[in-house]
Amino acid sequence: MKNIFIISGPSGVGEDSIIKGLKKILPIEVIITTTTRDLRPGESQGNPYYFISKEEFKNGIENNEFFEYAKEYNDNYYGVTHKEIERIKNSDKIGIWKIEYKGVIYAKKMFPNIIAIFINAPLDILEKRIRNRSNVSEEYIKERLDYTREWLKNIDIYNYKVENEEGKLKDTIKKVANIIEKNYIDD
Repeated sequence: MKNIFIISGPSGVGEDSIIKGLKKILPIEVIITTTTRDLRPGESQGNPYYFISKEEFKNGIENNEFFEYAKEYNDNYYGVTHKEIERIKNSDKIGIWKIEYKGVIYAKKMFPNIIAIFINAPLDILEKRIRNRSNVSEEYIKERLDYTREWLKNIDIYNYKVENEEGKLKDTIKKVANIIEKNYIDD
């Protein structure tokens, strides 16, 4: 996994914004997760997910098509296929894998040398960012913050920790890019 890096953090830390910024300065290819959740406005097949039915996903599980997968808080499945991992491994780009901490634990078991970067922000900032999303209920906010607390109990699985401070996204992108450049092995 010389060319794949994990970027991971709880809701509201800005992983997508960081990845978008990294794409402007590094040759990045994002590992695309497969999900059973519904397509949202502005999304399409492969952007930001591969969208399939629960039945298709369960068939994929039975046929060992997934490298890792989980059923998430929203009752949908999310996972990365072996085929997707191979696509990135065989590319000439830096692979970015955005997964939650349970996926990181599994990925580290399978690929002990993979570099995992934890992105965080203070809990009050995360809550503010989650509240700023459209149409979120108090129940959703509570679920996300409870899950964040679980996440924080597992930060020892990461190689690096980067704080995404409010108003300092460019600095955060630079820090993550430096970590990737320091650890990237180009054969």
